[in-house]
Amino acid sequence: MTTPSTPLGVYIHWPYCARICPYCDFNVFRDRGRREEQRALVSAILDDLRAQAALTGPRRLASVFLGGGTPSLMDPEQAFEILDLARRLWTPEPDLEVSLEANPTDAEAGRFAAFAQAGVTRLSLGLQALNDPALKLLGRNHDAAEARRAAQVAAKAFPRLSLDMIYALPGQTPDGWAEELRAALDLGPEHVSPYQLTIEAGTAFDRAVRRGTLRPPGPDSAADLFDTTQAVLEAAGFHAYEVSNHARGEAARSRHNLVYWRGRDYVGAGPGAHGRLTLEGVRHATCAQAKPADYIAAVAAAGTGFASDEALSAREAAEERVLLGMRIAEGVAFAEVAVLDLSPTSPKVRELVELDLIAGDAERLRATPAGRLVLDSLTAKLAS
Repeated sequence: MTTPSTPLGVYIHWPYCARICPYCDFNVFRDRGRREEQRALVSAILDDLRAQAALTGPRRLASVFLGGGTPSLMDPEQAFEILDLARRLWTPEPDLEVSLEANPTDAEAGRFAAFAQAGVTRLSLGLQALNDPALKLLGRNHDAAEARRAAQVAAKAFPRLSLDMIYALPGQTPDGWAEELRAALDLGPEHVSPYQLTIEAGTAFDRAVRRGTLRPPGPDSAADLFDTTQAVLEAAGFHAYEVSNHARGEAARSRHNLVYWRGRDYVGAGPGAHGRLTLEGVRHATCAQAKPADYIAAVAAAGTGFASDEALSAREAAEERVLLGMRIAEGVAFAEVAVLDLSPTSPKVRELVELDLIAGDAERLRATPAGRLVLDSLTAKLAS
C-alpha cells in the first residue's frame, strides 16, 4: 500500500547519441538534425510527468535519473526544466539524488558545471576503457586522454562520480584488466560499474560474431576477468553491493538503481522508458512509445506516453523481485516472494543452499559468491 511517505524514483530517457556504439541495444537515435524534435520532446516529457503525478498522488521523491542515450547532449536548461518540475510534482527527500549519464568528450565535459547548477548531484561517466585500441573497438568517440580529462573535470563539478567500464573484450588478460581498473580508480571515483561485454542480438557486435570477425573471451576467461574485477575493487575498498556495481561506502551506492533492485516504484518518462507503479494496491509495468515522434504524439493524445500499461499478477511481481533483487548483496526477503513457494525450508532453496549457490539465511534469499557467477540461471530456477 502506497502512502504520501512512500519513496518514488523518476527515470527520464533521452534517446539521442552522437553515434551508436556497436555493442548497444538500447533505444537510441542519432542526435544530428533533431533540434526541433528535441524541443518538442522536452515539452512532452514535462506533460508526461504531470500526468503520471496525477496517477501516483503525493509521494516522496528519492531519486531522478537522466539516462539514455546520452542525456549530457541535452541543453542543461532543459535538464533544469525537467528536474524543477519533478521537485514540484513530488516532495524531494532532503538528500535527493539526481544522476546524469555522460560521455567523456571534451565538449560535454565543458558543460558539466552547467549540469551541476541545474541540480545534478551524481555523474555516471561512460569511460568504458582507458586504452585507445579498446576504445576504438568499442566504437567510442573519445580517446583515453579525453576520458581522463573528463573524469578530472567531473570530480570537481559533482559531489559524486561513478565510472562505467566494460571488460571481457577480445584478447583482454586479467593483468591488463587489473592495470586498467587501477588507472580508473586513480581518477577519484567513489563508485565503479564494471560491465562484462555481452553480445546483444541485432547489434553490430552480434553481426561481427556471426561473421567470425569478433571473438569475445570464452566462459573460463570471462570468469577469470570477473574474479580479477572483484579482487582489485575489493582491495581498494569498493564493495560489490550489486553484481556489476561497486561502491566505496554505503553513501556512494546508486540510490536510483537500488530503487529498481529493491522493487520500489518509479516513473518512466521519455521514449521507450519503463516504469513500475503501485496503483490501488496493484503493481503496474509501464512502457513508453519507443520512437520520439510516437512518444510525443501519444502524450499529446492521452497525457502519458505509454505504449503499454500492464497490471502484474502477484506471481509476476514476485518473479520480478527475484530477478532484480538477487542482483544485490542484500537479496530479497522471503516474505516478498512467498507466492513462489520460496522459503528457507522449501526443497528448491535447500538444494541451492547445499550447492553453495544460496546463502543459508532464515530471513532473506541471497546469492553466494559462487551463485553470482551463475546468476542468470540461478534466478531463472528460483523464479520458475
